[in-house]
Amino acid sequence: MTDVLLVLTTLPDAATAQDIARSLVEAGHAACVSIGAPVRSIYTWQGTIEDAAEVPLAIKTTVAAYGALESALRALHPYDLPEIVALPVDRGLPAYLQWVGEMTNTYTETR
Repeated sequence: MTDVLLVLTTLPDAATAQDIARSLVEAGHAACVSIGAPVRSIYTWQGTIEDAAEVPLAIKTTVAAYGALESALRALHPYDLPEIVALPVDRGLPAYLQWVGEMTNTYTETR
């Protein structure tokens, strides 16, 4: 097990996704944010079946940086109840996992 997390969320459009991704990386909350192609989400919200186009983000961060990342994401996210799901990274290329730690430790150690 590593201390790296993969955090997933969805945004209503590409421009919002790009703005939030850049903000999270610039602040050191994430080492990298991958912006996916639009997806179609079908879900129940306030008693109604919704069908929406959304843009997914795959956010690479660490356990230590997660609290600040979640707070920033909640503040920046336009949805009332954003999807924020953190998955532990069990394994990965050691050099990449170290890089994720170094990029987010800059945030946790200096801010």
